[in-house]
Amino acid sequence: MSSGRWWRWWCLLIGAVFVVVVASSSASQTKQNRLVSRIAFGSCSDQADPQLIWNAIINFDPQVFIWLGDNIYGDIKRPFKLFGKERTIGPWKNVPRFVPTSKEEMESKYVKAKTNPGYSRLREKTEVIGTWDDHDYGLNDAGKEFGGKIVNQRLLLDFLDEAQNSPRYHRDPLLSDGTILGNSQWTWLEKELNGPASAITIIGSSVQVLSNLSAATGPLFSFECWGRFPRERDRLFKLIADSKRDGVFFISGDVHFGELARYDCATGYPLYDITSSGLTKAVEKAVPPPLHFIVRFVARLTPTTMRVMDRNCRYSSCIYGQPNFGAIEIDWDATPVTLRIEVRDINGFPVTGVKVSLLELQAGSVDPVATIKAGEYRRHCTLEVNLPWLVRYRLAILFYSAVAVLLLALIGFTYATISISRRFLPKCKHD
Repeated sequence: MSSGRWWRWWCLLIGAVFVVVVASSSASQTKQNRLVSRIAFGSCSDQADPQLIWNAIINFDPQVFIWLGDNIYGDIKRPFKLFGKERTIGPWKNVPRFVPTSKEEMESKYVKAKTNPGYSRLREKTEVIGTWDDHDYGLNDAGKEFGGKIVNQRLLLDFLDEAQNSPRYHRDPLLSDGTILGNSQWTWLEKELNGPASAITIIGSSVQVLSNLSAATGPLFSFECWGRFPRERDRLFKLIADSKRDGVFFISGDVHFGELARYDCATGYPLYDITSSGLTKAVEKAVPPPLHFIVRFVARLTPTTMRVMDRNCRYSSCIYGQPNFGAIEIDWDATPVTLRIEVRDINGFPVTGVKVSLLELQAGSVDPVATIKAGEYRRHCTLEVNLPWLVRYRLAILFYSAVAVLLLALIGFTYATISISRRFLPKCKHD
């Protein structure tokens, strides 16, 4: 890197979102600033699980590590029960599946996570920042209505070694289409985006910003995401576009798989959202290894308009359902400056990712006002909720069709068995 050209980074954290800005600075500030070119991030780390992935993250040698939520699993998950005194699923459900735990239990779980040997080694050489999601907030899918938020906020900020003054508990309940950030955080974000120009702006969210897989997997599965708060997401896109800030992209967690998404119809250049989830939690760990192919088949079948499909992905779906972490590498010496953003596996090998130059993340690289005719499909622009009905719900249609076929086969088998029994039973009695 030539003398006289230096870069600095800083971060400010807010509720569901925080911003890391890499901006230009003068050579006279070299003592206070450092060149940041390697950033790691991750989410969904159960303190009770084996923490094997820290070695790969340490070997990546990040200068900054970013927690994206579910840094511990503080709430209590009851088992699936369809029958009995306490039923957690089904039409007769009478108790919640998740319940909050005590302050003492939360504190104990944070201590266990913070003193993990692998994570402790990372903290010795790496700056750690982050935000929270629902399980470390205190309760699955909880919003601002959750009563334990203030106590748990203090525990989180202690875990991150931060000052005790961060107002990060403003999201409204799911399905309300209310607010994710709250007025004070929106004001802060607008001020930052309209502040001094920067080379790169990374906006981190505990939940996915671009993908809205719930629109394509419901009613079978549902995921928290900005897409379930459409007015909030539109407000975020407009805020970025109005600020005329180039070089913005998102990082996110929560969903227990890795994915790279792209949206071209918001700011005049592609917006990327790289999701890393989780450090210990992953969808394929929820089923026996012989059934992993089913998870991958479902991932491939799920309709998506935002996912980046690339032949270099580990699997054809370009979703990775094993433990993973996110990696960002910035080559400041390249002309133009380039970024490599990837999801990496437990051994540190890439499973999906993209390499882009800063020129591609500048206004004018795509047409932000391109119109889509009714019924027309445009990849990286058409929202999942606007897909044709048969495409959008094909996963549910396939599932319920398969269930119907199985039920009909069972009914047919039962009828045949009874018919054969009735035919031969009288003969047996006669003989």
